[in-house]
Order: sequence, then structure tokens, then C-alpha cells
Amino acid sequence: MILLFVLAPVLLLVPLIAWHYRISNTHAAFRPQWGFSWFLEVLIWIPPTGIVVLLSVFLVRYTTRLDPYRALPANGITALQVDVVALDWKWLFLYPAQHVATVNELILPAGQPVHFMLTSATVMQSLFMPRLAGQIYAMDGMTTQLNFEVSKPGDFLGENTQYNGDGFPQDKFSIHAVSPAAFSKWAAAAQSNPSTLNQAAYQTLSRRSVLAMPLSFGHFEPDLFAGIIAQTIPPGYLAQHHAGGDG
Repeated sequence: MILLFVLAPVLLLVPLIAWHYRISNTHAAFRPQWGFSWFLEVLIWIPPTGIVVLLSVFLVRYTTRLDPYRALPANGITALQVDVVALDWKWLFLYPAQHVATVNELILPAGQPVHFMLTSATVMQSLFMPRLAGQIYAMDGMTTQLNFEVSKPGDFLGENTQYNGDGFPQDKFSIHAVSPAAFSKWAAAAQSNPSTLNQAAYQTLSRRSVLAMPLSFGHFEPDLFAGIIAQTIPPGYLAQHHAGGDG
């Protein structure tokens, strides 16, 4: 809409000037006698400057609004915390409040803000959930954040968009947004799972592989995510290499 202020004068004046100063109109010869015109200078500079300023206002406003680190309005609802670890070639999701973990499957309550803390236990990767949130990088030894909310129940796709080797085409995960009641029921069922994600299980999980189906763990070590970030808990392939394995 704003660009019409630039385009409309061009579309209107070009044919009008071409018709007025046509060859057959001998009374409309253009012989300017001036070297400077305030009117033309204002016409040339003020509208483009105004358009740039106006677009800058919109750009700053929406860039700030879409900042992935900016917490969403909670409206009295506490954001769901999920710690995300990018692996080769899978995604690990840790739910600190629920004390459960999943791999390649993300269960979220619809209508509740979600706060991701992301890191990578391998090369830099890029988490992208096309219908839910923008792209955000996950990097080894660092954390990034992402705030978003799923407005209604449904099934969605998440994936890694940063090439990371042979398993890259399968480096995807499913997202299931459910009602808050269904999420609580799922969390209770997941907690009954006897599998525990401890350091040994994590090192097995983090070996380079493509999973045939999602996994879940009823418990995980509380300091697991912090250890992955601090690199005190190396991924399986790296631990094997340091131990003199086949790395």
C-alpha cells in the first residue's frame, strides 16, 4: 500500500508527459530556464524519505515483537519450560517440571506459552517449526531461546534445516499440541515409564543414528542439560573416541 505513493505518480505521469510532449504538439516544447527548483527538490527527496522513515517504524516494531527471546504475555499462565538438545540425527526434549524426556516427539499444551532453551551436543543445527515459530540456531556449548505458543490442538512438523551429515533428510520430529487436560494426562502416563535418561543412556542415545520411532523416558538426571551445555557430559560418539573406540 505504501509503495503506491511511489508507483502511482510514475504510472500516471509517464503516459501524461509522453502524450503532452509528443512530436506532433509543437506548442509544448520543453525549454526550462532554471538551474535549481525547490519544488522539484522537495518532490524528489521528501516523499522517499518519508516512506523510508515509515517503513523503519514498522520494521522496528515488528522485529521487536517477533524477537524469539521475548517472553509472550502469560495472562496468568506459567510458560512450559522445555530444554532442547540437538543431536545427530535426532532431537531430545527435556521437560524439567514434568521430569520426563522425549526424543523426536514434542507434546505441548495448546493455549499455553512455551519457552525453549536450546543447545547442541554436536555441530550447529537449526530448529524450525514452520507453522509454529521461526528458525532458531542451536550451538555446541551455548544456549539460545525461543518463545512461542500453539493456539489450538493439532499435529505439526519440526525439523533441522542446517545440514549435518548423512542423516540430515531424516532429522525431523513430530509435534502434537493437545488440550491442557490431555497434556497433564500424557505427562502422568510418561512419568510411569521406568526408563531413565542418565549419563550412560544419554551417551548411547547421542551416538550418530536415525531413530525408527520416537522414544520417551519417565525420568532424567536433573543436571543433564547443564552438563551437556558445560560439555562435562560428552555425546556418545565423542566419549567412545576419547576412550579409544572406533571414532
